[in-house]
Amino acid sequence: MREVGVFEAKNKLTALLNAVAAGEEVVITRRGKAVAKLVRPDAGVDMARGEAAVRRVMALRQGVTLGGGVTLKELIDEGRR
Repeated sequence: MREVGVFEAKNKLTALLNAVAAGEEVVITRRGKAVAKLVRPDAGVDMARGEAAVRRVMALRQGVTLGGGVTLKELIDEGRR
């Protein structure tokens, strides 16, 4: 995986797109931090990773309540006043 800065990406976009079309992944950085990733559109989705993320979110929300027996609708209605 290649990393390039924003300035270089702007100046070499065609070459980067050619590399991505050939199967390479390119990470674009700003001040050393990744801000974007160029990949082929048919690179596919890692379903196992997505399903694991969903399971983690579901586990985190277990036992979470609105507190005091207040319903979500009541909170929404209160916010509209």
